[in-house]
Amino acid sequence: MEEKNKTFTYTYSAKEQEEIKKIRDKYTPPTKEETSLAQLRRLDKNATKGAVIVSLIIGIVSALLLGVGMCCAMVPGWEQYFIPGIMIGVTGIIGIIAAYPIYTHMVKHKREKLAPEIMRLSDELMK
Repeated sequence: MEEKNKTFTYTYSAKEQEEIKKIRDKYTPPTKEETSLAQLRRLDKNATKGAVIVSLIIGIVSALLLGVGMCCAMVPGWEQYFIPGIMIGVTGIIGIIAAYPIYTHMVKHKREKLAPEIMRLSDELMK
């Protein structure tokens, strides 16, 4: 007696399952709290975030000022803008030079502020 009607079909796709899981995770409310390690990473990342933004803005604006000053000082026929161009360019150079010390000062201040919480979390994780 042969059983001709018995069949077994199985379909599995890792990519499809992963995509389904990602879509499902978007619609489920987060129930678990942030782990200590994730919180420690987030705090460490936040120590430099604001300083990077501020120093980039200062550096970009200063570089643009330097460029405007160079244009004013070097374009033929703009002799009346030579001295103001030099002053604008020097202002840009000062801003470029000041961007990194401002960054380091802001990071140092933020790390001092976050130090107690980071030390507490790291001690908790090391035990």
